[in-house]
Amino acid sequence: MNLNKYETLKERFLKYIKIETRSDEKSNTIPSTSSQIEFAKMLVKELEEIGMENVYVNENCFVNATLKSNIEKDVKTIGFIAHMDTADFNATNVNPQIVENYDGKDIVLNKEKNIVLSTEEFPNLKDYVGKTVITTDGTTLLGADDKAGIVEIIEAMKYLINHPEIKHGTVKVAFGPDEEIGRGADNFDVAEFGADFAYTMDGGPVGELEYESFNAAGAVFRIKGKSVHPGTAKGKLINANLIAAEVVNSFPADEVPEKTEGYEGFYFLDKITANCEEAELSYILRDHDRQKFENKKKFAENVAKKINEKHKKELVTVEIKDQYYNMGEIIKNHMEVVEIAKKAMENLEIKPIIKAIRGGTDGSKISFMGLPTPNIFAGGENFHGKYEFVALESMILATDVIVEIVRLNAE
Repeated sequence: MNLNKYETLKERFLKYIKIETRSDEKSNTIPSTSSQIEFAKMLVKELEEIGMENVYVNENCFVNATLKSNIEKDVKTIGFIAHMDTADFNATNVNPQIVENYDGKDIVLNKEKNIVLSTEEFPNLKDYVGKTVITTDGTTLLGADDKAGIVEIIEAMKYLINHPEIKHGTVKVAFGPDEEIGRGADNFDVAEFGADFAYTMDGGPVGELEYESFNAAGAVFRIKGKSVHPGTAKGKLINANLIAAEVVNSFPADEVPEKTEGYEGFYFLDKITANCEEAELSYILRDHDRQKFENKKKFAENVAKKINEKHKKELVTVEIKDQYYNMGEIIKNHMEVVEIAKKAMENLEIKPIIKAIRGGTDGSKISFMGLPTPNIFAGGENFHGKYEFVALESMILATDVIVEIVRLNAE
């Protein structure tokens, strides 16, 4: 593989991941953090520098850009989308480490703190023997989710501009905020974007092509206890900590992320804050099947109801909010969008791995807005934490796929 095919890809990636763009679910602003605005402004300049047209940031902090068609016939307009924010994990002072010609052994991320990316814990490392692997230093996430996607899209556009012999129709590009907190795509303007179909570059290992996602909801349980001095508490004290334990024990022990796979849904206890007087538990509910998803929401409602009935008091309330739906419901009627990506991979001798996402992407919401948007691999692994890594070769292949999709669309 020619590691210099996209000569600025590695440099661009290392530059972007060092820029802190973490989103904040507690914020009510759009975007949720000002660092994303600054990053968006920088991306505008870089898109203009490579020759993209109609480059701007809209009022909802989506960077938009256009690569104009270089053919006379009309073909469909393709879009490529990635997100600017990183997940809820330390993203300040990202210090990437580059392991060239990886030997298949454990990688010491931080000798001082004894943080090791081990092949025993992460056997997926073995897939990258001989590759150039980019890791963290064990104190932050890396940011390949989704700055790898941003870099791949920009490098593909730059390559197409510099190689006009590759015929293409109009291509639209968008980089958005707040994907990690599930809000960014709410403000995506499909009409403004102007594509006929699109892809998010936000997947994992090479070959991933996903057009089904979870249906997702959040459930927040709030518990009101009664604090009384324990010496005189008999018949009076209501310990919100113990009521919280009842809530937790009401959920099925085996329907959790660590015990499920494939199309199996789950209940995930994400966060607890509790004391004697009050407690709050945040769950996420996930299922690919819409009816099973609705059943999970009903189950959560009944947990609160049954505990209140048991105690003969209104101790527990639950608020359930839908977050996104299975984009497969929309894309199944537009499978040509999946087929062109599949053919692009096969032309590049990449084996397509077509499976359901055990999560969601911006495409989950955007597809329901009328723009079919499957998800393509960006190359990273172990997202959202200090063990995140990406191979340079994976990012090059993802960029190749973008270029090939654009080329195929013009045939």
